[in-house]
Amino acid sequence: MRIEPLSVPRIGEVIDLMGTGAPYITPRTSSDYWLYATLFSTTCPLAVVDGAIAGAVIAFRSQDDPADIYLQDVITHPDYRRRGITRALIATVADHGIGRGCRRLYLTSEPDNHAAHTAWIMLGFTNVAGDHTIGEVSVITDFKGPGKTRAVYEKLLS
Repeated sequence: MRIEPLSVPRIGEVIDLMGTGAPYITPRTSSDYWLYATLFSTTCPLAVVDGAIAGAVIAFRSQDDPADIYLQDVITHPDYRRRGITRALIATVADHGIGRGCRRLYLTSEPDNHAAHTAWIMLGFTNVAGDHTIGEVSVITDFKGPGKTRAVYEKLLS
């Protein structure tokens, strides 16, 4: 596996990969990925196996709180799961953040995405206390806007 930053020539492949994440991840537009590749490539790593994209993280360092990096999309192709790809991609973003003084990675997830909840906990993230729980997952009402209740996870960087 090779880790490389998102680049413009890889946009079509990333869109295809994101399409495998339904219903929780859906592809954005090629213009969005151009923006990520052009302005945020150091926090948008790709995992490449035998020339194919096996996984990707789309993440951004906060301009309002530069100590935070928000992981917008984290995905591994179904054919490559359980091989350490997600762990390697998140470690790449974490290392980048540590080098720039960041103190936290965080992300949101749909409350009913049980596989994601298990993965985040196994990867060292903590489910942030919310205002109620759904099953065993703590969630924050309207976190991403009206009707967008989300589970929030964070991983502190050292």
